[in-house]
Amino acid sequence: MTVPMIQHSLTGHRLATVSAATTDPAHQAWTSHDTLVLIVAAIGIAIVVTLIVWLKMHAFLALTIGALFVGVGSGIPLSKVTLSYETGVGGVLGYVGVLIALGAMLGKLLADSGGADKVVDTLLRGRAATLPWKMALIAGIIGIPMFFEIGLVLLIPVVMLAVYRSKTPAMRLGIPALAGLSVLHGFLPPHPGPLAAIGILHANVGITLAFGLIVAIPIVVVAGPLFGKLAARMVPIGAAGAGLAVAGITAQSPSNSSGDAKTQDPDATRSPSFAWTLITLLTPLALMLIKAGADLWVPANAPLRPVLDFLGDPVIALLIAVLLAMITFGTAVGFSATVLAKKVGQSLLPIVGVMLIVGAGGGFKQMLVDGGAGAAIAKVALALGLSILLLGWLVAVLIRLATGSATVATVTSAGIIAPLAHGLSPAQLALVVLAVGAGSLFFSHVNDAGFWLVKEYFGLTVGQTVKTWSVVETIISVMGLLLTALLSLLV
Repeated sequence: MTVPMIQHSLTGHRLATVSAATTDPAHQAWTSHDTLVLIVAAIGIAIVVTLIVWLKMHAFLALTIGALFVGVGSGIPLSKVTLSYETGVGGVLGYVGVLIALGAMLGKLLADSGGADKVVDTLLRGRAATLPWKMALIAGIIGIPMFFEIGLVLLIPVVMLAVYRSKTPAMRLGIPALAGLSVLHGFLPPHPGPLAAIGILHANVGITLAFGLIVAIPIVVVAGPLFGKLAARMVPIGAAGAGLAVAGITAQSPSNSSGDAKTQDPDATRSPSFAWTLITLLTPLALMLIKAGADLWVPANAPLRPVLDFLGDPVIALLIAVLLAMITFGTAVGFSATVLAKKVGQSLLPIVGVMLIVGAGGGFKQMLVDGGAGAAIAKVALALGLSILLLGWLVAVLIRLATGSATVATVTSAGIIAPLAHGLSPAQLALVVLAVGAGSLFFSHVNDAGFWLVKEYFGLTVGQTVKTWSVVETIISVMGLLLTALLSLLV
């Protein structure tokens, strides 16, 4: 869901809060259609898993078939089934697809110029046992203003090269990076989900940010370096998948006398400095942070606001970073214009399959939403009559499982429980926002674009992705609920 869509949702929720009990589908009576869509959604997910795991069908085809089944089975008119699927695919690829492409270009130039070698050389200094902690810290810093997908495509070259050079299992370093990115995405503004929930529930941004940091740190520690050690034993793989190519590592990667892989291209006559490497990588981070600050502190009618919003848009920020990289990782290291053009083209080849799979995941998600599975799940949660903290988490969990989107789960859940949040203190409202954010991350699976990104980038099977990435998300979600519940007893 894009930021304009979220802002639209925020406005709609604010206007509809008073009458939500009568107009929100989640507050209406249970119908036979609700039962039907839940059964169809479960069968659709089972079809996808069966086609991929047992019949070894390509994930793009499996997701497409599963999505069409869900659409027809949920009662969407046949004339609109493919339109719904195409809308979901386009909604994801229109945004995430562009980010993946730009990230792949940046990653290719980072690797071929020798910039990734510089970063990894710095990371590898000191004790090897500290490497997962360093990866979690870097992911956390990068994840402050960035969507999960952007942070992932920026981190993949560094993670894969560090895995390759240190001879460390991929999950030992990959899990901390994934955990750091995911926690920031689900709990802290300026990410769209938390910001949307803050607006819908009229929570305080500063209090939510403070509590979010308190909750985020122990979660990253447990779900990152600590679980990463276990995940590396369960899935003992090295550098592989699309991430291997994005990192510029091939079977013919040159090595030095110690056997450490170097990704620098022979056409490069020199390497970028560590300072310029950091400046280039942190440029999109800085631009998005500036925009986030403007959203909080610069009036909407200020003359500079449109410029800051434009430059801080993730697509524009990454595009600027790629253009800068064509100098710092391109002409400055000796690449000609012809070589640069060739490398940019080559960067897109490994991620074509990833983009199609992610797009199909978006189509599957859209079928679940349009078919009514999200509304049916919300009705179940409301009927249980739980505390608002647990209710917000549970509604988000169920919508997350049905739709695959953390942002959709956050925005929808916050709107459902908004009428019940009146009268809560600012501290309690902030904790409800965090509980909803925690629920929105629960058990990523086949209808989540992030699931397929992780699978393809790390070269995992569906089962390995569930044992690692899905479990990480579940740890983050459950710990988020427990810690917010604990804080609620203290404030």
